[in-house]
Amino acid sequence: MPNRIKKVAVLTSGGDAPGMNAAVRSVVRTCAYHGVECVGVYRGYQGMIEGDFKPMNARSVRGIINKGGTILKSARSKEFRTKEGREKAYQNIIKEGIEGIVVIGGDGSFTGALVFNQEYGFPVMGIPGTIDNDIFGTTHTLGFDTALNTVVDAIDKIRDTASSHNRLFFIEVMGRDVGHIALNTGIAGGAEEILIPEEDLGLERLKESLNKSRTSGKSSSIVVVAEGDKIGKNIFELKDYVDENLDGYDVRVSVLGHMQRGGSPSCFDRVLASRMGVKAVESMLNGESNYMVGLLNNKMELTPLEQAIKGKTKINLELLRVSDIMST
Repeated sequence: MPNRIKKVAVLTSGGDAPGMNAAVRSVVRTCAYHGVECVGVYRGYQGMIEGDFKPMNARSVRGIINKGGTILKSARSKEFRTKEGREKAYQNIIKEGIEGIVVIGGDGSFTGALVFNQEYGFPVMGIPGTIDNDIFGTTHTLGFDTALNTVVDAIDKIRDTASSHNRLFFIEVMGRDVGHIALNTGIAGGAEEILIPEEDLGLERLKESLNKSRTSGKSSSIVVVAEGDKIGKNIFELKDYVDENLDGYDVRVSVLGHMQRGGSPSCFDRVLASRMGVKAVESMLNGESNYMVGLLNNKMELTPLEQAIKGKTKINLELLRVSDIMST
């Protein structure tokens, strides 16, 4: 394997996700395995601009594979969006002797990496880290599986109190533009209805579904709502609609919020992060650049960053049908 690159930087950018630390660990240890120096960049692209670098070796990343969040911290950098900010970043990494960058993050982070590569021809590789699972070119992003388990655990607990008091709960989960979390956890949590951005079911359909549930003998109900759902302006508007149009419901709202991003990564996310880190570094050492590492058909594959950014993930139609059947 040609060791063209002798020093690699790794950074985390955008929203944090469980598994990011495991990916950092994998990148650092793969570099060590191949005799390549590795540098951690703190606070994402802002750290590149400010020269916030720290040498890392195999021992630097011990004990982090089970940690949520990111030890490298994360930040959104307005300055990096400017030509002047990117020039500062470039001068700093050249001064540091860095020859390639592995970026762990979402589409915004990848857009920054792509622009940086286009302007300076600097080798970059992406690892998708976001709980929303909304990156094209991979069936699973880092953190998605952990977030699913976190949400299902919360739904199970909420169902206990819902059934004890014969209540209807609207549970809001993350997913501004896509409903992958809502659809999967709704099925796993036994939700009576699942509301996602991809399917505008309408308030009348929701009303019919809840009436059907009550007629069938259900005394409590769970409705999982993606935060980007188009039926109401927000989840509290849905509660108001039910209060005003359906008698006999004691309605409660639970917004799970940022708890979905936290926690120890699942076994699946730890293994996925380890595989992605190895693939990213070894691809870069083989001369590849401007790609994102992804999981497709259970294999590590490369997708051009531009496609990963512009491509759209699709909701699983089979799961939609399963959710309809299971809510009978």
